[in-house]
Amino acid sequence: MSSTEIRPLTRTDGTQKMLADLLIGTVAAGGSVSFMHPLVPEMAAAFWNRSLQAAARGERAVLGAWNGEALVGTVTLLLDCPPNQPHRAEIAKLMTRLDYRGKGIATRLMEAAEAVAVEKGRTLLVLDTAKEEGASGLYEKLGFTLVGEIPDYALKPHGGLTGTLIYWKCVGRTR
Repeated sequence: MSSTEIRPLTRTDGTQKMLADLLIGTVAAGGSVSFMHPLVPEMAAAFWNRSLQAAARGERAVLGAWNGEALVGTVTLLLDCPPNQPHRAEIAKLMTRLDYRGKGIATRLMEAAEAVAVEKGRTLLVLDTAKEEGASGLYEKLGFTLVGEIPDYALKPHGGLTGTLIYWKCVGRTR
């Protein structure tokens, strides 16, 4: 989707509301992104408020995919790692609006997150995804290596346990 623009997000009321709506929709559709259904707007807004404050402090990068004035996807790059891991970053909260899925937006968000990681001097990316209905196929297509599965790691948004798959990828250097 060539008209989609990927850019860092900042804390504005409009952006925070769109992020909250995206999170609520993702959870309602069964997306395993740390929240349970039904997710109330106040909880979603509070999460994004904290996340965007952390981004303003440089502890993370929150990227958004825009189609005109509509926020259609997001991904977060966690940069605030322990002192013995300054080379590492973690991918979190990759979400695409349901009506925009299958159009390459998640791929573009992941490529942008990887570029930010390299720009910040990070050489290792890690992430996890739900075993059931997660994005493992996308991550493998993008060159991430599966480490393994932790069974019964988290509750699915509508109940029941799911395992999580752990991935890594070297970036910005050859291994």
